[in-house]
Amino acid sequence: MLKSLLFDRWRWAVLLPALLLALPVIIIFASWLEPQTEIWRHLRQTVLADYVVNSLLLAGGTGLGALFLGTGSAWLISQYQFIGRRYLQWLLLLPLAMPAYIIAYTYTGMLDFAGPVQSQLRSWFGWSYGDYWFPEIRSLGGAILMLALVLYPYVYMLARNAFAEQSASLLEASRTLGMTPRQHFWRVALPLARPAILTGMALAMMEAFADYGTVQYFGVPTFTTGIFRTWFGMGNQLGAAQLSALLCSFVLLLLYLEQWSRRKLKFYQQGQKQQEQSRQPVQGLTGFSLLLLCLLP
Repeated sequence: MLKSLLFDRWRWAVLLPALLLALPVIIIFASWLEPQTEIWRHLRQTVLADYVVNSLLLAGGTGLGALFLGTGSAWLISQYQFIGRRYLQWLLLLPLAMPAYIIAYTYTGMLDFAGPVQSQLRSWFGWSYGDYWFPEIRSLGGAILMLALVLYPYVYMLARNAFAEQSASLLEASRTLGMTPRQHFWRVALPLARPAILTGMALAMMEAFADYGTVQYFGVPTFTTGIFRTWFGMGNQLGAAQLSALLCSFVLLLLYLEQWSRRKLKFYQQGQKQQEQSRQPVQGLTGFSLLLLCLLP
């Protein structure tokens, strides 16, 4: 009986904090119990499609950008020994500490029409307005780029650990089978690291769904800007809560897809001690090139 009572105490000690954390989400979904016909008719006729499409493109593009930047830098850091690598492996985590809208302000100042980049191009080539094409930074594509530059450490951090935990015997076996380093990456290392990479992508995409500062500054209509507009612009708190519930539904769907995609991929090498990999030393111009490549993001 004492054991059962102790178990109940521990169970309630876990359930109560969980309930407190879930309470805002429950309230948001409960807002659907009071239909807001007029506001939804207005949203459906005007901006709801833009909210859905832009939010999905923003999250998907950010996930792909984080995948490319995070996985590439994680592979270079875990497999090669080059100048500055010791410090770079930690410096690559720093973008997480910087808000995406600060990056957006900085890049906009550099790349817009009056910024130093375009001004210098016009000075060099004698161009004037309308004589050349330059990508618009304050756009959906620009927002995707800004968020990817800030959120790729989610993928980098998990992928680096996954690559580092892989046994050196796998590399030796792939070499014995005649695989090149590129084939080893695509056929052996990357599939083994897929669960970690997918988890990092999911985290980056959820952050992209929730971003407000960057998309607001760039003028991209998404769910987050729509929630603020419905609440403060239209004064409809219930409509904003229902938009939030719809956004939460996309996040829950993303979590489900992430779990489903790696349901058969939970096969990390654990238990017996594995032979650690030795990083390949790279010196000279090639090593410096790897340093610049990792610093690029």
